[in-house]
Amino acid sequence: MTASRREFLQRTAAAAAAVGLASATRVGAAPPPGLPFQGDDSHKTLALKAIDAAKSAGADYADARISSARSQSIGTRERRVTNIGDTETFGFGVRVLVGGAWGFAASSNLTADEVVRVARQAVAQAKANRAAMVRPVELAPIGPPVPNGVWRSPIRIDPFTVAIEDKVAYLLEANAAAMGAGARFVNSNMFFLKDEKTFASTVGTVTQQTIFRAQPGMTITMVSPDNRDFQTRQSTDIQPKGLGFEHVLDSDLKAHAPRWAEEARQKLTAKPVEVGRYDLILHPTHLWLTIHESIAHPTELDRAYGFEANYAGTSFLAPPEERLGKFRYGPDFMNILADRRAPGSLSACGWDDEGVAPEDFHIVKDGIFVDYQTTREQAMWLEWWYRQRKMPTRSHGCSYAQTWADVQFQRMPNVNLVAGEQDLVWDDLIAATEDGIAIVGDGSFSIDQQRYNAQFGGQLFYEVKKGKITGMLKDVAYQMRTPEFWNAMDMIGGQRSYEMGGAFGDAKGQPAQSNAVTHGCPPTRHKQVNVINTGRTA
Repeated sequence: MTASRREFLQRTAAAAAAVGLASATRVGAAPPPGLPFQGDDSHKTLALKAIDAAKSAGADYADARISSARSQSIGTRERRVTNIGDTETFGFGVRVLVGGAWGFAASSNLTADEVVRVARQAVAQAKANRAAMVRPVELAPIGPPVPNGVWRSPIRIDPFTVAIEDKVAYLLEANAAAMGAGARFVNSNMFFLKDEKTFASTVGTVTQQTIFRAQPGMTITMVSPDNRDFQTRQSTDIQPKGLGFEHVLDSDLKAHAPRWAEEARQKLTAKPVEVGRYDLILHPTHLWLTIHESIAHPTELDRAYGFEANYAGTSFLAPPEERLGKFRYGPDFMNILADRRAPGSLSACGWDDEGVAPEDFHIVKDGIFVDYQTTREQAMWLEWWYRQRKMPTRSHGCSYAQTWADVQFQRMPNVNLVAGEQDLVWDDLIAATEDGIAIVGDGSFSIDQQRYNAQFGGQLFYEVKKGKITGMLKDVAYQMRTPEFWNAMDMIGGQRSYEMGGAFGDAKGQPAQSNAVTHGCPPTRHKQVNVINTGRTA
């Protein structure tokens, strides 16, 4: 007898719960879903035991991270469920410095004996690494130690307390709304993360954090009557955030689905763009990705020095001695501010994975490039620059590890384009444009290995003539060189038009690690950017 969808979901949820309860009885396994982790004194005790063992074995510095992370993904297509995934990982990692060389070891077996063994293993590795050391690692000073720090994402609803059936029903209702509006195909999904972390270091800092992230999404496809063309509309209006299940409810995919379906239908009959140079008006749902690729990545200090090239290449902002304080990134009103504190942002935290409380800092100030993203180790590479600016040599709190099993390294914070002083909104930029193209939503992109030359698509494209939108365009992509593109920015929206966009999967390193980042910005206008036609041919 064939089970109904509801029966299938009930059985799946029950099986997942049973697996979670069973795994909790194993040494080093994650606690059952829904049970609190934050403030667990036993994890503090074990983290402190690990760093004490490392010190006793000869470490000059040590830190330990214990992490219990759970992620869940749900996918649907039209009237059926396509996937339900629920994973947990639990363990600890110990990082040490011995004589200026790093060592790292990790384990999923969280016992008193094991943390001592792993700490000694990390020290032994660091001693072995000294043979290949070019120069000893130095760490920038850290502020006063935080012996009992606690931080939690500002959520209202823990997504892991919401039944699978309710989540699936939400997605299927949204799909039905899209199909009711004529969609040929529709995919929808949700993704959630809950990461509970304990950190301790020989500096004296001990912190516990609970980090949540949530992302609902939808892709609607319309097909032409003759089946010769199809167009999609992705829900780029709804960005991932460092929030709980309330973000899904507030996003209300069902309410938006008919509009997205209509926009996909309009793309079928949209006029192909004519190649040429246009003034571009870029919506925040599009611009965040351009910021990510052409500003956030090239201002990672390890890329500038050539120590990192994977998943994004190096950086045109090199060498730092010739770029800092000298390179004009954009006009005087361009300011790029990095943070890890904005409520609901994906990179928000109380402390990074070195125990540093992140600070807001300018990467670009009044159009001039003035700083890179740094960790405690990297800040020492720029000691000369901070001394010149009469600033303390301090990490910007950009250390992060994907899991307890990975060593932490430099990862980008939230990197934001600051809103302009004038109270301008999207419609004001449209009204001020004689001949241009307005772009909404992110799409495909390509960028070179130094973040210098790039090409970006989008979701929706509108022709702008004499201050008005005159119709939809399709097959649009623009080409840019990073400095010329940002220096061609001549209008910027105010705070009222500021929005946050972002991504769950920003990859870096080898072996690769992934982190999540947000990029806030207002809409902007860029003069005379080269536009190409990407249309398909028969």
